[in-house]
Amino acid sequence: MTQIAFIGLGHMGLPMARNLLRAGFTLKVFDLVQAAMDELTKEGAHAADSAADAVQDADVVISMLPASRHVEGLYLGDSLGNHGLFKILKPGTLILECSTIAPESARKVHKAAAEHGLELLDAPVSGGTAGAAAGTLTFMIGGQASTLEKARPLFAVMGSNIFHAGPDGAGQVAKVCNNQVLAVQMIATAEAMALGVANGLEPAVLAEIMRQSSGGNWTLEKYNPWPGVMENAPASRDYSGGFMAELMAKDLGLAQEAAQHSGNSTPMGALALQLYRLLLKQGKGKQDFSVVQQLFVE
Repeated sequence: MTQIAFIGLGHMGLPMARNLLRAGFTLKVFDLVQAAMDELTKEGAHAADSAADAVQDADVVISMLPASRHVEGLYLGDSLGNHGLFKILKPGTLILECSTIAPESARKVHKAAAEHGLELLDAPVSGGTAGAAAGTLTFMIGGQASTLEKARPLFAVMGSNIFHAGPDGAGQVAKVCNNQVLAVQMIATAEAMALGVANGLEPAVLAEIMRQSSGGNWTLEKYNPWPGVMENAPASRDYSGGFMAELMAKDLGLAQEAAQHSGNSTPMGALALQLYRLLLKQGKGKQDFSVVQQLFVE
């Protein structure tokens, strides 16, 4: 039986780990929040005292952490004296790093993993908390194709779309490109919804016209930012749940870092980042990213 260590049980990690449990895998879990571990131990997981404890005897390590510094600290060590998991993992251990981090950070971790005889994939996800719970996430994967084939059964439990984006770090590049498009779509949709309503249109009517016309996009199909247009969208729940605005700002910042590294011009992404940073200054960082609608409504 494959022994999995799962580190990071936040909004995404917890339901991902739960799906692995339900599929019959043995999990040892660790998170800084005890309540998250308690929730999974009730369902059959084993709680660890630390990340190092979690990976003892692990065949697979899966991590879902907030940012690059947390991932590098976990695996490579930090200035606080933590030595990093790469020094204690047995050679051949499979590592699925599912956090969204900077592509350069992912490549750094890949390089160190290879030096320790470990097999690592950077595998950020798309699909939000609903996709994590339903096991329908999209995985964008960077690393060796042969390593992906070993990991495919695990990805298939947690997601329904598994893409090999390319070599080390490619999964992170794909993720920041995708989220930049998503942010720009959301802003454009919110701006147009506010314009139409201010000029006398019913929001649901305008949304359907645009959805069926050349302005149609994923936001209009699945995630309308105007309250009441889509019953199950975060906008209709006071922008609660979903994908937090602070996380969108983080991802847009990573996209700008990648653009700077490659010399690309990304003016729409840069503007989107500034608008989301404005939302954070307004104290709306914990709300769903569709709360950008409120920037266009008096």
